[in-house]
Amino acid sequence: MSRDAMMRSNSISQSLRELSAGDRVLLKTLVSCALTTLVFGVVLGLITALIRTGYAGAEPQSGYRMMTGHGVTVFFYWLYFAQMALLMALSAAQSSDEARIAFAPVAWGGVLLMVLGFAASQIGTWTGSPLLYDGSPDLVGENKWQAGSFYTGYVLLALGLFLLAVSAIATAIASKVRSGQRVWSTIGFAVVAWAGLVMVSSLATLNTFLPAAAWAFGWGQEPANHSTGWHLLFHNLHYLPLMGTVIIWYALVQDLTGVGSIFGQRFSKGIFALYLIFVPPTSLYHMFLEPGLSPVLRGLGSLLSLFISVPTIAVFLVIVSSLEAHARARGARGLFGWLRMLPWREPAMAAIGMAVANLALGGIFAFVLIQERLAPLLSDTFFVPAYFHFLTIGTVTLTLLAAFTWSMPALFHRPLWAPRLLRVLPYTLTAGLAMFGVAGMTAGLNGMPRRVLDVAYDGTAPQLWTAMSPIIGIGAVIMALSLLFYVALLVGTALGAGRQQVLAAPKPFILATTESAAIRQKAWTAPLCVLVLVIGMYAATILTFALLRALPLASAAGGSH
Repeated sequence: MSRDAMMRSNSISQSLRELSAGDRVLLKTLVSCALTTLVFGVVLGLITALIRTGYAGAEPQSGYRMMTGHGVTVFFYWLYFAQMALLMALSAAQSSDEARIAFAPVAWGGVLLMVLGFAASQIGTWTGSPLLYDGSPDLVGENKWQAGSFYTGYVLLALGLFLLAVSAIATAIASKVRSGQRVWSTIGFAVVAWAGLVMVSSLATLNTFLPAAAWAFGWGQEPANHSTGWHLLFHNLHYLPLMGTVIIWYALVQDLTGVGSIFGQRFSKGIFALYLIFVPPTSLYHMFLEPGLSPVLRGLGSLLSLFISVPTIAVFLVIVSSLEAHARARGARGLFGWLRMLPWREPAMAAIGMAVANLALGGIFAFVLIQERLAPLLSDTFFVPAYFHFLTIGTVTLTLLAAFTWSMPALFHRPLWAPRLLRVLPYTLTAGLAMFGVAGMTAGLNGMPRRVLDVAYDGTAPQLWTAMSPIIGIGAVIMALSLLFYVALLVGTALGAGRQQVLAAPKPFILATTESAAIRQKAWTAPLCVLVLVIGMYAATILTFALLRALPLASAAGGSH
């Protein structure tokens, strides 16, 4: 077994199982909040998709409130309740004895602030002007106090995230001190880096929405730079969940297989540190649509955008190469024969496999959008939500759900409910996502707008929009049902539905062999996948330029991400 995998005598799931009842209540509360917001956001998203595709009707204000509620609930609250649950869980699981959460009252204060923030955001969404998830002051109108409630929700969310990140860092440090380790484990280091970026994002949220809240309540001037602040914030909120995703991949794969990095701890920790180096400076590409951005900054943004994917690709290379090397050391043959040795019967492993595939698709089309000449043509079209769901749902959400299927039996001391069905759901979710995404990007490339509810335009819309809309709607239904089934089965696990309570930890599947044997193996799959990804990026770019040149009319968009 690799050195990194041997640094703790207990697995992550076993450490969670041995947490005190009070600490497990904190994590259970975060998980419950996460699943509740996911259900609410998915239902709103499904209704919005059905309205857009003509399968349901709603008067405009209600429709745009649903669109706002979907974006706010899923992107801000589901993703961050879930991330905080797993950040706290991983930090607490770093010690092999007496694992516990440090500064528990601070963590509980963070949970309370996030819950209050969710309530305030919903009050502002359902009683005031639909502001969409970026909360532009230009849309507030006369509904000042409602907008103030909306902005206050984000402020409370930011404060809650900051407090939970403080507790997570303190927990990881305390675990390191108790264990007597002189150096950080890879996962312990990654957890601290993750929490650090959470704190940075919290400050960016306060910088954007605290002035807006003060203005809405009559305590200040209308913020003149809200759009710029939002671009900076959105960039962090875009890549923070992706950082959490790859950390979860690393931790779960190690827990599921016993395989750590064959490249050594220092190399792996350096890769996770790259998120702190590459993410903050690359926010310029979100500002391509700002009229005052100079050509020099546009060029710099295009150049910097090329580095965004470096940390994620590097973590993928580490994980896949390590798995392949260990599998070949245990006798795997053929280019892809090693894949058959992975524990695909585990629902978490199946979900991670599909999350990786969806990230590749989302990454290919993200590369198209972040180019300076294409961004103005595509940023206000349905191309954006179509490709973005490959990342938010197919990659991040599926990974978070994978982590829940692995951690909830330990937290609730219950066996996983209906594991066979949980193994199928990642594939049905990806099938629905593929329908939604491919049809949506096709329509977007032909100009279908992204923030318009009635895209039929009283029968005058282009024929391709009409042809793609049913496919988008059906894909949305399959996605939503898959997610709702996921939640139902996880709730069944928490409640012990139909099963006896089980306290014993499951017997782990171990793929790992000796580190020296693994290092001697050739592992080509990960580099070949990266090569295919790069080819796909350039092919998608060429195809996009060709399609846009073929259109009879092209107009620059004027919105924001």
